[in-house]
Amino acid sequence: MEIPPGTVNRALRDATTLTFLSTRRSRPPKLLAAPAPDRAALREILTIAARVPDHGKLEPWRFVVLEKPALERLADEAAVFAATHLLPEEVAAKGVSQFAQSPLCVALIAVPRPTEKVPAIEQTLSVGAAGMQLLNAALAAGWGAAWLTGWVAHDLRFAAPALGLAPGEWVAGLIHIGTETAPPPERPRPDLDRLITWVSA
Repeated sequence: MEIPPGTVNRALRDATTLTFLSTRRSRPPKLLAAPAPDRAALREILTIAARVPDHGKLEPWRFVVLEKPALERLADEAAVFAATHLLPEEVAAKGVSQFAQSPLCVALIAVPRPTEKVPAIEQTLSVGAAGMQLLNAALAAGWGAAWLTGWVAHDLRFAAPALGLAPGEWVAGLIHIGTETAPPPERPRPDLDRLITWVSA
């Protein structure tokens, strides 16, 4: 049946999806363990992650999949970097543990495209959308997942050689994916009455 223009097809309302979105919760990486999705399963998740608003079809992002051997190598490299640069012990440990404890990690790389048609901020927003889509796709597929950053993502002295970044690229997030070992507690949510402005005229 053809839907008249300007109408909302409420028959397409997906209660399961709405319930998922209203109750979704990231899983702390310390609660994640093997197994993690295999390459075929992860490819499905990444296909969804790439289905985001992208003004100009620039694809201002890419994915670096870090499997367990790579994570173990990066944990060692992070430990050496932290010691060489005299990072505080607690700071160093947080960076190293991201790689050491993770069963699988997808590094979301921002790839700014030189163009006068699409502002840089719109490209950055597309990167963020890809990260959220990736996180939600992993959760919806039944995996535990969390989006982290920290110095291992932001310090280009480490991240650029570790993740093979080209000039101008940067790490938007490290999305850790695995099997949830325990349900996380709920956390306080925003007070929407403080955040919503209704404009009726």
